[in-house]
Amino acid sequence: MSWEFGATVAMIIATALVGLPIGHAMLASSVFYLLLQGQDMSIAFEQMLTGLYGSYVLLAIPLFIFAADLMNVGSLSDKLLDFCRALVGRFRGGLGHVNVVSSLIFSGMSGSAIADAVGMGRIIINLMTKDGKYPGSYAGAITAASAIIGPIIPPSIPMVLFALVSDTSIGFLFLGGVAPGLILGVLLMAMNSWQARIHDYPVEEPVPMRELPGITLRAVPALLMPVILLVGIYGGVTTPTEAAALAALYAFVVSTVFYRSVSLRKAYETVRQSAKSTAGVGFLIAGALAFNYVVTIEQVPNVIRDFLGDTELTRITFLLMVNALLLVLGCLLEANAILLVIVPIFLPTAVALGVDPVHFGVIVVVNTMIGLATPPYGLLLFVVSSITRSPIRETIRHLLPFLAIMIVGLGLITFLEDLVLWLPRLYGYKG
Repeated sequence: MSWEFGATVAMIIATALVGLPIGHAMLASSVFYLLLQGQDMSIAFEQMLTGLYGSYVLLAIPLFIFAADLMNVGSLSDKLLDFCRALVGRFRGGLGHVNVVSSLIFSGMSGSAIADAVGMGRIIINLMTKDGKYPGSYAGAITAASAIIGPIIPPSIPMVLFALVSDTSIGFLFLGGVAPGLILGVLLMAMNSWQARIHDYPVEEPVPMRELPGITLRAVPALLMPVILLVGIYGGVTTPTEAAALAALYAFVVSTVFYRSVSLRKAYETVRQSAKSTAGVGFLIAGALAFNYVVTIEQVPNVIRDFLGDTELTRITFLLMVNALLLVLGCLLEANAILLVIVPIFLPTAVALGVDPVHFGVIVVVNTMIGLATPPYGLLLFVVSSITRSPIRETIRHLLPFLAIMIVGLGLITFLEDLVLWLPRLYGYKG
């Protein structure tokens, strides 16, 4: 690797530290590299435009974002929350269980941890802190932990990005995330039960069983969205991108026509908000595409592969090393930046060691999602603290047991490949 590449990496770090968005930092640094090399600087923009316009799969991202935003501004979240309260709210620490179960269901619609925390999370936090039932810091901690599940269970924006850099089937990646997402949900509920007993958190008044059918019926239109997505993709009716369009259309129709909770004006504002979110993700992808061109020129993946090959790493040792590295990077970097820049460097080594790409993709996504809630710079920490108005240090104190149990779950996913691959194989995956 050349000194120009070292200077480029240093520039990315320096510009990011002074507050420049990481996408802008990567794009500016890539142009800087080409300038140092005496190459045509327009190559960076050519790579950016070619990558953006040549990747049909990227269309799924704004569509999933729009569907999630519609659910947040409409009453779909309220109906789902009522359903979850009736289902698991009767147990000790019930609202904590509701928090996790609602995230499991909401994750089948949004594909975004931030959308889950800001939308459904805001509602459940208000319920948990009402009348002092739970400390705000605990409500924020379990909300951050449960929101991590969002991008693991399909649909998943991070998995779309992994498919972009690895050329792995999105459909099989989605299926691979189902069991790990459910496992993490069960582990979080077990930890919530333990915390509820230690701190004597209240038992909610149970919803009468006679009301359950009515509550379920009102939630059916919202509950149908994951079913429509999965049947569309795995029934061979739609591609994942077409399924994302169908999800956006369904969310719009249900919110405006069935529940009548979204006016045309509110729908317009939702489109604007979704466009802003999409632009942010798009610029990050554009910067990563330009920087990946630099990484390719410098043959960084091959250098890493050869170096690791000389150390005679086993498959398990490699996966443990990747886990450790991504957990550390997750404390400092944005999840999408890790997926777009760091992961492609390790893909050749993973392939050479015989690591299944779907298994590897799920491991990577789980790692980056845990990073969203990991101190000191996990984005979810700041999101939930702004909602609860609790000191971040208190939120972190309550979050640590949940992080510990999620790392246990990550270990299970890493060592037991069949936990990830049994469902994709059931649908014809040959890996």
